[in-house]
Amino acid sequence: MKKIMVVDDEDSIRRSLSGILKDDGFEVILAKDGAEALKKIAVNKPDLILLDIWMPGMDGTEVLREIKDRYPSVAVIMISGHGNIETAVKTTKMGAYDFIEKPLSLDKVVLTINHALEHKRLEEENNALRSDIKKHYNIIGKSKAIEAIRSQIERVASSNSWVLISGENGTGKELVARNIHLLSSRKDKPFVEVNCAAIPEELIESELFGHERGAFTGAVSQKTGKFELADGGSIFLDEIGDMSLRTQAKVLRVLQEQKFERVGGTQTIEVDVRVIAATNKNLLEEIQKGSFREDLYYRLNVIPFHIPPLRERREDINMFTEYYLQEFERETTKGKKEVTKDAVALIERYNWPGNVRELKNLIERLVIMTPSDIITPADLPSYITTDAVEEIQQITSQAKDTLKEARKDFEREFILKKLEEFGGNIAKTADAIGIERSHLYRKIKDYGIEAKVE
Repeated sequence: MKKIMVVDDEDSIRRSLSGILKDDGFEVILAKDGAEALKKIAVNKPDLILLDIWMPGMDGTEVLREIKDRYPSVAVIMISGHGNIETAVKTTKMGAYDFIEKPLSLDKVVLTINHALEHKRLEEENNALRSDIKKHYNIIGKSKAIEAIRSQIERVASSNSWVLISGENGTGKELVARNIHLLSSRKDKPFVEVNCAAIPEELIESELFGHERGAFTGAVSQKTGKFELADGGSIFLDEIGDMSLRTQAKVLRVLQEQKFERVGGTQTIEVDVRVIAATNKNLLEEIQKGSFREDLYYRLNVIPFHIPPLRERREDINMFTEYYLQEFERETTKGKKEVTKDAVALIERYNWPGNVRELKNLIERLVIMTPSDIITPADLPSYITTDAVEEIQQITSQAKDTLKEARKDFEREFILKKLEEFGGNIAKTADAIGIERSHLYRKIKDYGIEAKVE
C-alpha cells in the first residue's frame, strides 16, 4: 500500500483529502505544518507528499527544499490557493512533480497522484536498469594493464575527444567503448554500434548516413542513418580498418564538419556525435599499403587505447573464469559448478588465441556439458590439455622425482577420465587426446589401467 502524506494548515482540506485517498486504497499521513511534516517523513517514509505552499512558520517552498535535500526520491505535489505561474515554475525547478491550485478537484488530485507514482516507478526502474547495464559492462581484471585502462577511461570519459581502440579480436574493445560512453556526460543519449566489417560495401553509406526514398533500388522509404541516430550520444565504429577508402572519405568529412547528407538527399543534417573507433589491424601498416587514409587515422587517434591479449595478462584469467561460471550458472539453472585447481592451472597456461570471447564460450560449454558439479582437467578440450601435458613433460624431464610423480598422477587421472568419456574405447580416446594409439597402450600398461581394446 502506497503512503501519501497531506501537509496543509486547513483541517477541512486534510480531512477531505484523507477520506478520498483512503477510499482509493492509499495509506494517509497528515501534518498541519512544515515542522510536523519533516518529523513524520523521517518516521513514516511516504511515497508521495501533497504540500501546501502558504502555511504558518515554514512555507511550502522551504519545506520542499528540505525534503529534496533529505529525501530526493520522494515525489512532491504542491497545492495552493494563491497560485501563479511564477510560483509553479519555481517549485517545479526545485523538484516538485506538479502544482495544483485550490479549490481542489479531488478527481484531479487522485489522477495527478497516480501519474506521479507511475513516473516515480518508471524512474526507479530506469535507475535499476542503468545499474544492471553498468554491471553487465563491468571491466574484469586485476592486471596492471587493466588497471591502467580503467584509469584511462575515467580520465577520457568526461571529454568529447575521439578515441581509437586497438587490440586483437575478442579482447573487449566494445566493452571499453561502452564504459567511456557510460561515464561521460552523454550517458543518457544513444550509444550506437556499427560493425564496419559486417556491412556490405554497397550498403555501408546507407547504414551510416541514411537514405532518401528512391535513392537506389529497394529504397522504398526514407531511412535514418547511424550517425543521425547517435545525435547527442556516441557512435562506435568497430573494425574501422575494414571500411573502404570511399566511405573513409565521407566519414572524415562528418568528423571534421559534424554534418552530412543522406544517400540520394540534398538536405544537410547536422549532428553532435562522439566517435569511438576500434580495429584489430595495425592501421599504420594499412596506411603504408594504401588501404587506410592517413588523415582519417590522425583524426581518430586523438586518444589511443590498446587492449592487450589475454595471454599477456594471465593473472586475469581466473577472474574471468569465476565471473562467467556465475553468469552461466544463473542463465542455465545448472547449479553451482567448481573448477579444480589443476583445471584452473591448465586454463591459465593456454594461450587463448580467441581471447576473452573464446574463454567465455568455453566456460559456457563446460557449465552446460559437464555432468558433475566439479570441472576437472579431463573435462577440458584436448587442445588445452594436450599442450599442457607436453609442457609438463618437458619441464619434468629434468625435474626431481616428486614433480615427476605429480605429472604421472595428473596424466593417469586425465587418461582415466577420457577413457570413461569414450566408454573405454582406446582408438577414440587416442584420437581425442591427440596421441598415437600405441603410445596410449603403453601409458595404460604403465599406469595399470584396465580398458577394453577396440
